[in-house]
Amino acid sequence: MTEQAAQASIDQACRMLRLPSIRTAFPELAEQAAREQMSYLGFLAELLLTECDDRARRRSERRIKAAQFPRDKSLRAFDFDANPGIDPATIHTLATCEWVKKGQPLCLIGDSGTGKSHLLIALGTEAAMKGYRVRYTLATKLVNELVEAADERVLAKTVARYGRVDLLCIDELGYMELDRHGAELLFQVLTEREEKNSVAIASNAFSGWTRTFTDPRLCAAIVDRLTFAGNIIETGTDSYRLAQTRARAEQAS
Repeated sequence: MTEQAAQASIDQACRMLRLPSIRTAFPELAEQAAREQMSYLGFLAELLLTECDDRARRRSERRIKAAQFPRDKSLRAFDFDANPGIDPATIHTLATCEWVKKGQPLCLIGDSGTGKSHLLIALGTEAAMKGYRVRYTLATKLVNELVEAADERVLAKTVARYGRVDLLCIDELGYMELDRHGAELLFQVLTEREEKNSVAIASNAFSGWTRTFTDPRLCAAIVDRLTFAGNIIETGTDSYRLAQTRARAEQAS
């Protein structure tokens, strides 16, 4: 078989076996193997690892897309210097996702502009990259979806769907007042996930939740679900976004 015929056969076989990464990388890897006098086993290992690495990358991309994050945020881009109250070592420990593996909750508590949502999305992205199923949602959007599901008599199906993901990220919890019905529906989702799958929230101080959840007993039960055996990270009260805006304005002037 000529070299040209061999390359055509490899290309066709890769298409039939659905090995797109090997099909793309094969010519370059073959030249590298010849230059380095690589063994047959070494060359085969390089080909297979290339395919495995690309498949892992594509799976991560699909999980991140399925999480429905509103924007890209990473821990690398988080400015710890601007918020010295947040311990980088603690955040990087959370990035290992052991708490997700154990089904523990995470609460990011602080005022607006202190990095809660950034950390929520970044840690959710880390979990997706490590193979966990993640879903991001705003608290009000989740409650509205549950109310509509209840009206359409598909509540059990919707609650079960939110119960199946490994990590549910709820942003802006505690900012809007919820009526008793909405709060009860949210409580159902939290109960479905309790001690099985993780919930991560970004919220203002727990003391303000009495205005969000007007029933004191229900408020206490929800706080209990979100804090039991969990991690609480306080991001503080000083908005570094506001500080950055002021600093830019001073520089411009």
